Amino acid sequence: MTAALDDEMTELRRANAELRQRLDERTVELELRTAERDEAHAQQTATAEVLQVINSSPGDLAPVFDAMLEKAMRLCDASMGVFARFDGNRFKPAVSRGVPPHYAEYLATTSEQPSPEGTNRRVLAGENVAHMIDVMEGVGYRSAHPWVRALVELGGARSLMTVALRKHGALLGTITLYRREVRAFTEKQIALLENFAAQAVIAMENARLLTETREALEQQTATAEVLQVINSSPGNLAPVFGAMLEKAMRLCDAAYGHLRIYDGERFHIAALRGAPAALEDFHRKPLTPVPGSPVGRLVGGETIIHVPDLVGSEAYRAGPGLTALVELGGARSYLLVALRKEEALLGYLVVYRCEVGAFTDQQIALLQNFAAQAVIAMENARLLTETRETLEQQTATAEVLGVINSSPGDLAPVFDAILEKAHSLCGAEYGGLATYDGECFRALTTRGYPEEYAAVLRQPFPPSTFHRALVDGEHLVHLADTTIIEWGLGNEAFRRAVETSGAGTVLLVPLRKDDTLLGLISAARKETRAFSDKQIALLQNFAAQAVIAMENARLLTETREALEQQTATAEVLQVINSSPGDLAPVFDAMLEKATRLCEASFGIMHTYDGELFHHVATQGEPDLVAFWRQTPALPGINRFDHSVARRQGG
Repeated sequence: MTAALDDEMTELRRANAELRQRLDERTVELELRTAERDEAHAQQTATAEVLQVINSSPGDLAPVFDAMLEKAMRLCDASMGVFARFDGNRFKPAVSRGVPPHYAEYLATTSEQPSPEGTNRRVLAGENVAHMIDVMEGVGYRSAHPWVRALVELGGARSLMTVALRKHGALLGTITLYRREVRAFTEKQIALLENFAAQAVIAMENARLLTETREALEQQTATAEVLQVINSSPGNLAPVFGAMLEKAMRLCDAAYGHLRIYDGERFHIAALRGAPAALEDFHRKPLTPVPGSPVGRLVGGETIIHVPDLVGSEAYRAGPGLTALVELGGARSYLLVALRKEEALLGYLVVYRCEVGAFTDQQIALLQNFAAQAVIAMENARLLTETRETLEQQTATAEVLGVINSSPGDLAPVFDAILEKAHSLCGAEYGGLATYDGECFRALTTRGYPEEYAAVLRQPFPPSTFHRALVDGEHLVHLADTTIIEWGLGNEAFRRAVETSGAGTVLLVPLRKDDTLLGLISAARKETRAFSDKQIALLQNFAAQAVIAMENARLLTETREALEQQTATAEVLQVINSSPGDLAPVFDAMLEKATRLCEASFGIMHTYDGELFHHVATQGEPDLVAFWRQTPALPGINRFDHSVARRQGG
């Protein structure tokens, strides 16, 4: 009985022990599940909070990275963390937490590469997770690598793990967590950090897309604003270039910039924005391209000159040409884009930064877009100017033709109109229109000269060497710079005229009919600036109009004279018919017509009987008429002796 009771008690105690063991196991399991639940909940909460930060900070990665690092450090029980971006060459800390000040300073200034066995080196080699349980046991620390030594001695790190941020295989950065004690990170903690890394890549991609969208919108807005300025300022390039430069500088993060126009020899400033006062005079001077210099390379055919570090560039080391940009303007990097129409170089657009750094591909493309707009604006202005000039020329030609039609045979108003229109459209300040009689020139009209000098030109003057060139058949004489002319002999009067008037540039265009020189048009300006081909062609056109007017006047005069002669002949014949046998009225009428048509002061008519000349008619002053009437006859010889007649008063 007692033995049976003992067995039952023993069995009962065994059963109780088993139940207690199962209860303890269930309690431990419940605690583990609770811990896992709490850990999962904490991770989910952290993930949700990070996503909330991403949503509330579109495009702004700093608060996202900071929130992500704070959650990762707390959940992974880390004492220090660093979020680094990778630019293709170096890792640059973007956000850090718990980093001692001395180590933070080292991270900001070091140019050291990761150690041969460091986690960043392993990430660069392709690993996604690099875990070091004890930094001091690694090769880098034992070989006294500066980066690893600083990590331990300045940062106090002993254990660390690094997780890569990758997008399609491209390394974007890393998240690294550190502990100050030697203690490995768990698989769950590594997975958690990988999850945060994936979120960071999504945030970076969202920020990139948002930034690109914003930049595209800003570029489109800037382009639209520039086009609006172009439309509101037809032909006026100054506001267009100013607006274009301002937009380009803002979107390219540039401190200052300018736009220059190329005339085939030198570059002239057309717009300047943001330049330091010490550089304004430097930039406003015309720039002559030097082979090998940035603008010289443009002339040689290059389209883009991009210098991320001006001081380190070959052009800066080769000579002092770029010294002013650095010493006076503080420029350290610049981007220069050519303005070209087909193959022709029209100028360039350049922007400067005061810090070393490359411009992005988007910024380069943006500046190229503005350069293309500048070319379009220049071409529009050129076409508009040509259209305006053509209209002005046609209007001037029509007005001159109107003067010709309204003044048939009267050249004075025609020449005045021609000279005024020609000078106005060609940018000439003074000059004249002169005729040539085969020996001397004589000005019929002048413009801009002092009256005392104009009076001299209205008197016949012999041709100088330069006038003689027109006489010998030259199509024009163009003295682009009178200060470098060797005058030589026979040009004293012309030289004195040039010096007196202060002419820097003189143009002589002949008036010709076939190969006959009829005269010339002269145009001069005080500024030493050659007349353009268009201006020369325009002056030649007005010269042709002057020749037409002269020819019309000649034909009209010849026609009038022929008509007057025919009329006079008809009137004499009428007198003959009306006075048969009576010669006195016939002789009077005949002498009167001859004197008038020949523009003579007086006339005398005698008949000859073989021995004596008998006075039959006189035209002129009354005293003269009375004298010849008192001298009815003169002795004659075989022909009339003019010298005898003059001695006798004939």
